[in-house]
Amino acid sequence: MKRKHIPIRTCVGCRQTKPKKELIRVVRTPQAQIEIDLTGKKSGRGAYLCQSKECLSKALQRRQLQRALETDISEEIKVLLEQQLDG
Repeated sequence: MKRKHIPIRTCVGCRQTKPKKELIRVVRTPQAQIEIDLTGKKSGRGAYLCQSKECLSKALQRRQLQRALETDISEEIKVLLEQQLDG
Protein backbone atom coordinates (compact mmCIF):
# COMPACT_ATOMS: atom_id res chain seq x y z
CA MET A 1 0.00 0.00 0.00
CA LYS A 2 1.35 3.41 -0.99
CA ARG A 3 1.52 6.03 1.76
CA LYS A 4 0.31 9.56 1.08
CA HIS A 5 3.07 12.16 0.79
CA ILE A 6 2.95 14.76 3.59
CA PRO A 7 4.56 18.10 2.69
CA ILE A 8 7.08 19.28 5.30
CA ARG A 9 7.90 22.95 5.89
CA THR A 10 10.29 24.81 8.21
CA CYS A 11 9.15 27.44 10.71
CA VAL A 12 11.12 30.67 10.18
CA GLY A 13 11.01 31.33 13.95
CA CYS A 14 12.27 28.13 15.58
CA ARG A 15 13.67 26.43 12.44
CA GLN A 16 11.84 23.17 13.22
CA THR A 17 10.40 21.13 10.38
CA LYS A 18 6.75 20.14 10.70
CA PRO A 19 3.93 18.98 8.44
CA LYS A 20 2.58 21.90 6.39
CA LYS A 21 -0.91 21.63 7.95
CA GLU A 22 0.47 22.36 11.44
CA LEU A 23 2.02 25.68 10.37
CA ILE A 24 0.58 29.08 9.47
CA ARG A 25 1.54 30.48 6.06
CA VAL A 26 2.28 34.19 5.80
CA VAL A 27 2.31 35.36 2.20
CA ARG A 28 3.49 38.43 0.31
CA THR A 29 1.01 38.75 -2.52
CA PRO A 30 1.97 39.93 -6.02
CA GLN A 31 0.44 43.29 -4.96
CA ALA A 32 3.10 43.48 -2.19
CA GLN A 33 0.61 43.00 0.65
CA ILE A 34 1.35 40.77 3.65
CA GLU A 35 -1.49 38.38 4.48
CA ILE A 36 -2.10 35.26 6.51
CA ASP A 37 -2.95 32.43 4.16
CA LEU A 38 -5.18 29.93 5.94
CA THR A 39 -5.76 27.87 2.77
CA GLY A 40 -2.06 27.56 1.93
CA LYS A 41 -2.88 28.19 -1.72
CA LYS A 42 -2.70 31.97 -2.23
CA SER A 43 -0.26 33.08 -4.88
CA GLY A 44 2.82 34.92 -3.73
CA ARG A 45 5.95 34.36 -1.71
CA GLY A 46 5.25 32.43 1.47
CA ALA A 47 6.89 31.79 4.82
CA TYR A 48 5.75 29.38 7.50
CA LEU A 49 5.37 29.90 11.26
CA CYS A 50 4.39 27.64 14.15
CA GLN A 51 1.14 28.63 15.80
CA SER A 52 2.91 30.22 18.77
CA LYS A 53 3.73 33.80 19.71
CA GLU A 54 7.29 32.79 20.63
CA CYS A 55 8.02 31.73 17.05
CA LEU A 56 6.50 34.92 15.67
CA SER A 57 8.53 37.14 18.01
CA LYS A 58 11.74 35.19 17.22
CA ALA A 59 11.09 35.48 13.49
CA LEU A 60 10.49 39.23 13.76
CA GLN A 61 13.44 39.91 16.12
CA ARG A 62 15.90 38.06 13.92
CA ARG A 63 14.30 39.53 10.78
CA GLN A 64 13.76 35.98 9.48
CA LEU A 65 10.18 36.69 8.38
CA GLN A 66 11.23 39.86 6.57
CA ARG A 67 14.08 37.98 4.88
CA ALA A 68 11.86 35.07 3.84
CA LEU A 69 9.22 37.37 2.36
CA GLU A 70 11.85 39.73 0.91
CA THR A 71 10.07 42.83 2.23
CA ASP A 72 9.73 44.97 5.34
CA ILE A 73 6.81 44.27 7.65
CA SER A 74 4.86 47.21 9.06
CA GLU A 75 3.80 47.49 12.70
CA GLU A 76 0.11 47.02 11.81
CA ILE A 77 0.90 43.73 10.06
CA LYS A 78 2.88 42.58 13.13
CA VAL A 79 -0.13 43.38 15.34
CA LEU A 80 -2.45 41.52 12.94
CA LEU A 81 -0.19 38.46 13.04
CA GLU A 82 -0.18 38.50 16.84
CA GLN A 83 -3.99 38.80 16.93
CA GLN A 84 -4.31 35.89 14.50
CA LEU A 85 -2.15 33.72 16.77
CA ASP A 86 -4.36 34.61 19.76
CA GLY A 87 -7.57 33.54 18.10
